[in-house]
Parts: sequence; structure tokens; C-alpha cells
Amino acid sequence: MPSRPHWEPSQRRGPSILNHPQCRGHCPLNKNNSSETCNLNKQSTIKTMALCLGQVFSKDKTFRPRKRFEPGTQRFELYKKAQASLKSGLDLRKVVQLPEGENINDWIAVHVVDFFNRINLIYGTVSEFCTERTCPIMSGGLRYEYRWQDGDDYKKPTKLPALKYMNLLMDWIETNINNEDIFPTRVGVPFPKNFQQVCKKILSRLFRVFVHVYIHHFDSICSMGAEAHINTCYKHYYYFISEFSLIEHSELEPLRAMTEKICN
Repeated sequence: MPSRPHWEPSQRRGPSILNHPQCRGHCPLNKNNSSETCNLNKQSTIKTMALCLGQVFSKDKTFRPRKRFEPGTQRFELYKKAQASLKSGLDLRKVVQLPEGENINDWIAVHVVDFFNRINLIYGTVSEFCTERTCPIMSGGLRYEYRWQDGDDYKKPTKLPALKYMNLLMDWIETNINNEDIFPTRVGVPFPKNFQQVCKKILSRLFRVFVHVYIHHFDSICSMGAEAHINTCYKHYYYFISEFSLIEHSELEPLRAMTEKICN
């Protein structure tokens, strides 16, 4: 397995998601948000998230082709069950819980692929604003810089523009989820012993997309009116990784204040 990419202090500064004038109504760090308003909107937001994402984000902006589940397979049925729960308006904390009688690795596999598709869609929407000029370093504000290492072409942690990093990241994830030795799709073929470790690494790296988008491109998200839906997508992701302890708390530090506000 390739060694984990690391972060270190960065000198980049992104737009503030706390004070952006277009985002104050939905900004997850805005202390002026009314808890009453948030509660009133919660059920509606969850029910319509998938539909709204499809409307806000143009299909031709998807960063990578969507990974689909084969109809008739167990994972396709699990995916449908998860999507039905998501659209039903249930508490997201309950939506992510393992259904009774289901295999935990199948449940994790379904969500890893689904989060890859969703986060890929989110980044695809802002990728036109994420250039080598605007984002010469893959970072999350002043404190966090992410360097790429895959053990093959990049044997040492390498500083890259955000767009290049994202391309390599999505290629790497796609290679993993299409690898039958890691994500087996044939009935009766067991998951490898290191399956959850691979998923932890994928989810950890996907978190870095949230970090970069929230800190450096939240103004673009706001201009499209998509901030509430991305917040819900993040909450779904956060509750899932928390439910199954899939990411170390230290990895989540860049968005800790926001997470405490919208997820607790």
C-alpha cells in the first residue's frame, strides 16, 4: 500500500467561509444562523438533497464518470436502501447505521463509492475556478498543505497544484474501487483483509476535497446557491465516518469548528 500523504503548514490563504456576504444565510460557521430556522429546514433539505444536487450541478461538469452499481447485485440493493433512507427525511445519524443482517464491508463499500461520486460532482462544479494560478498548492487555508504520494509515480510526498492533486486523487480512487481484488463484485468472493484500511485511506483523502472546497472555493459554491446541499452532503459523510470510526480525529482538524457547529 502507498504511504499516507501528509499535510504541513501552508502559506496560502483562501476566502473566508465565515464572512462571505453571499453565504451568510447558510454558512456553517456563521454564528448568526438561527437554530430554529435550521431545524425547520432540516427535513426538507435531506429529502431534496439528491434532486437539488442534480439540478445545481451540471452533468457535464462531473470531474469523473460516475461509478455505478450493477443492477441485481446485493450492493445495488443496499445502495437503493441507503438512498431511500436518505430521501425519506430520517435523521442522518440513523441513515448511516448498518441495516440489520447486512455485512459491514458491503455497507462500507456502497458508501465509499457513493461518496466518491458525490464529492467528485462537488469538485467538478468548482474545478473551472481551481487552476494552477488560483490554487498553485493543494491546501486548506494557512495551516494545511497536502502533498501527493502514491508509491508509484510519486514515491515521496510532492507539492502539487490543487487541480493536479485532484486529478491524481480521483484516478487513484477509481483504480482502487475498480480493482476486483479490493472491491470484489462477484458473489461469494470475500473482501481482502485490508479492505477497511483501504477504505479509510480513500475516505481520508476525500475529506481533503471538502477542506479545499470549503476554504478556497466556498464563494463559488455560494454563487450557485448550492451551499446548503453541500453542507448536507458533508454531514452525511461525517456521520458515516464517525459511525464506523473510519478517520482519525486529527485528520478532521481543518474543518473542526465547522463540523462542531453543523454536525453536533
